[in-house]
Amino acid sequence: MNATSAYEKELGSALKAVRLASKLCQRVQLQLKDGERTDKADDSPVTIADYGAQVLVAWSLQRSLPNKPFSMVAEEDSADLRLPEGAPMAKRITAMVNEVLAEEEPGNKALTEDDVLALIDTGGSEGGPQGQHWVLDPIDGTRGFVGMRQYAVCLGLLDGGQVVVGVLGCPNLPTAQLRDEDGTGNSAEKAGSDGIGVIFAAQKGCGAFAGPLAGDVPPEQCLQLADTQDFSQIRFMESYESRHSDFDFTAKLATKLGVTRPPLRIDSQAKYGVLARADAAINMRFPKPGYREKIWDHAAGALIVQEAGAVISDASGAPLDFGRGRWLDLDRGIVTSTPAVHAALLQAIRDVS
Repeated sequence: MNATSAYEKELGSALKAVRLASKLCQRVQLQLKDGERTDKADDSPVTIADYGAQVLVAWSLQRSLPNKPFSMVAEEDSADLRLPEGAPMAKRITAMVNEVLAEEEPGNKALTEDDVLALIDTGGSEGGPQGQHWVLDPIDGTRGFVGMRQYAVCLGLLDGGQVVVGVLGCPNLPTAQLRDEDGTGNSAEKAGSDGIGVIFAAQKGCGAFAGPLAGDVPPEQCLQLADTQDFSQIRFMESYESRHSDFDFTAKLATKLGVTRPPLRIDSQAKYGVLARADAAINMRFPKPGYREKIWDHAAGALIVQEAGAVISDASGAPLDFGRGRWLDLDRGIVTSTPAVHAALLQAIRDVS
């Protein structure tokens, strides 16, 4: 990719950080043991990889950009790890982080447990419309991660409330077109092999790109979507698990549009990368009423699909506002597609609702 914008250095730093965190995630996913995951108060799982990836991203960004103020809005905090019952997990996270650093960044001093907990807590920023803030979901799709399916390391940069850099690391995603079976529990077994592992990246106004996750070469495959209204040929995507979206409602929308192919169901923001490279044409997410979306669940992916030529909005057509803090205020759900399809999808939502 030809990175020539004002955020060239930030993009390079984000690529490096996501690749480093992805190495830890690949290592942990295939050997996840009892005691290395727990459930948070909202019933969502968190693993040593979620924490470890957050540590490595914060560590890497601070080293790559030492002269810049550092603010990060991220999913995890260290509160549970600081409790007596969290001590074994904190120790394991520290060991895993240092193993990865010793292999990938040799010559650096090992991190102490206090260092690790402090790095996790750098994600406590409230974000907002002023200044620059990194936005991180260290593992988006933790249920998919635990289930040996798809997941993504998602890192974006806000500047003045706008997403200006977005990077997705998708260790289990094939470089070839996604098939139904690539969203299932067999995905993790292929991680690291030829043709598996994709990194997506975008700068605002500079396009979206994809390339192999392995190595350190910037992604060079330019992603540019063609608009279409041949609904009989397109596919739509939604979350793998029904708890994350209303499958009945999305099925009604698909029928209204004339979409006949079955949905492609996969976990995480990997769906945004899949849409940006035209493996599917629509992504729909309609969580249960009362659910509040977090900015880290969409920031990086939203920029990537927009730079590839797609439109993303809430169900009313309003753009997503990432400058309001840690939460997104939405009308019902999030829909993403190319412009003509997006317009038809909004009309279908009005007709079906």
